[in-house]
Amino acid sequence: MVLAIVVGIIVIVLVYLIALYNRLITFRNRVDNAWAQVEVQLKRRYDLIPNLVETVKGYAAHEREVFEAVARARQAAITAQGPQEKGRAENTLTQALRQLFAVAEAYPVLRASENFQSLQGELAETENKIAYARQFYNETVYRYNTTIEKFPALLFARAFGFTKRDYFEAEEEARQRVRVEF
Repeated sequence: MVLAIVVGIIVIVLVYLIALYNRLITFRNRVDNAWAQVEVQLKRRYDLIPNLVETVKGYAAHEREVFEAVARARQAAITAQGPQEKGRAENTLTQALRQLFAVAEAYPVLRASENFQSLQGELAETENKIAYARQFYNETVYRYNTTIEKFPALLFARAFGFTKRDYFEAEEEARQRVRVEF
């Protein structure tokens, strides 16, 4: 009788640990998937930027410093790794894009250009998608981190190498969307 109770308890503990492990794997995979979605939207943004810069260059060729700043910021953002480094690079890129749009404001003919307006619309749409993807990623990281920090999952998570993930955070002024309407 005692042996049956001990075996029953062991079976229950094993079932719990297997379920916990599977839950942790699911959360970790959700975080990875959410980060992949952020990167998809960021790549779309990176692909739009050269077209936008070239369009503005055609009207404001003497603004070389701004174009170079955008190009440097874009390259830094593309090569950044992980949420923290990517967040810092994105903040710099956002600032450079703000400068680019400030230059564009001085050229009414540019603002009226169909190509420029189309690029503005695509960038605005992409900025919205980035904001959503960032929010979804951070929510997923929150759930994952909370799960691996609670007892008894904490002990099990550490034993199997589940570690906290970083949030994809923006600095306060970069949290404001890039202004793309005139």
